[in-house]
Amino acid sequence: MSSDPAHPTPPRHRDHGEWLVRFTDRVLVVCPKCGGRALVVPRPGIAAPKYFSALLFQPRRLACGGCGAVADWKAEERGAGLVGAKPGGTEDPFFRRPLWLQTRCAGRILWAYGEEHVDALAAYVDARLRERRASPTMAMFARLPAWMKSSQRRDEVLAGLATLRSLARLPSPADRSDAAHERGDRPRHHGTMLFRGGPY
Repeated sequence: MSSDPAHPTPPRHRDHGEWLVRFTDRVLVVCPKCGGRALVVPRPGIAAPKYFSALLFQPRRLACGGCGAVADWKAEERGAGLVGAKPGGTEDPFFRRPLWLQTRCAGRILWAYGEEHVDALAAYVDARLRERRASPTMAMFARLPAWMKSSQRRDEVLAGLATLRSLARLPSPADRSDAAHERGDRPRHHGTMLFRGGPY
């Protein structure tokens, strides 16, 4: 690390292959009843999964602190297995509600599941040096669109992420971004299966 203030060390990001599913443990969505901010989390009483991939099958609960709306989700059963959710796009992967954290950025829609997701994206976008330490097959950062990775868009994307961070703290329907609505861009399901030996 440079100690010369005139030549600071550029921000560095090391990609260890984090999956997008890692950020689905807390997802902020638009409440289906009042249009305010609701939270999707693993259903209470369910043990924390050993692997992040298990989050795709874990039962979920949607709860709105504004109007009290509550809904439950569980993975579809197919024979002896469970069909997992598919993360990605501007809808949450469980209830298919529009994400609360959406804003217009660089002529597109910038979105995130929650504050931890925003922070991870900001650390990547802000980095001048990016190192990949894992296979890009399932890695979130390797799959980001080119416009988010472009150094020419860095300031614009960071400003958009700051907007999302602010939205995360705003709960009422009046605070909802004009970008937070249904688009039908949820990824096509690819048939992820879990053959049960556990509690689900």
